[in-house]
Amino acid sequence: MDPETFEPFTSGLTYPMYVLTVPAVAEARPAGCLVGFATQCSISPVRFLVCVSKRNHTYRALKGVDFVGLHLLGDDARELAELFGTRTGDDVDKFAHCQWAAGPAGVPILQRCASWFVGGIDRRMDLGDHAGLLLTPVHVAGAKVTPLMLSDVHGLRAGHEA
Repeated sequence: MDPETFEPFTSGLTYPMYVLTVPAVAEARPAGCLVGFATQCSISPVRFLVCVSKRNHTYRALKGVDFVGLHLLGDDARELAELFGTRTGDDVDKFAHCQWAAGPAGVPILQRCASWFVGGIDRRMDLGDHAGLLLTPVHVAGAKVTPLMLSDVHGLRAGHEA
């Protein structure tokens, strides 16, 4: 199906925005990207699905990584969405422009985000132009936040096309 044919179905949807962080394993520095395609996909056991564009620098940085971080962006964190969504790790060390610390399993934790988890990668899936990561949360810092939504970042130009 042509994506433009399907667009009327998805055009009214809005969903929370996340930043996926990846420890420095295959790359010399950590990597991260803005993620819109993500959802809890099992209650018991707890599982979360995150989708990453295959054109994204962060996708390449996932090679050899067993754990990642997923940060729920609050509605006051648009600048993090801009940093991780409009810049590419091919050209910029995004982590030099924000506060972070190494967390569980060495995963970068963004200090601005009150709600995040580190998850083990249980499965990697080919989902077309995106790759799916099936995550099992192993460490959670979950503060209630009003999420930054897709509609709040409308107009940002991605560092890479999807």
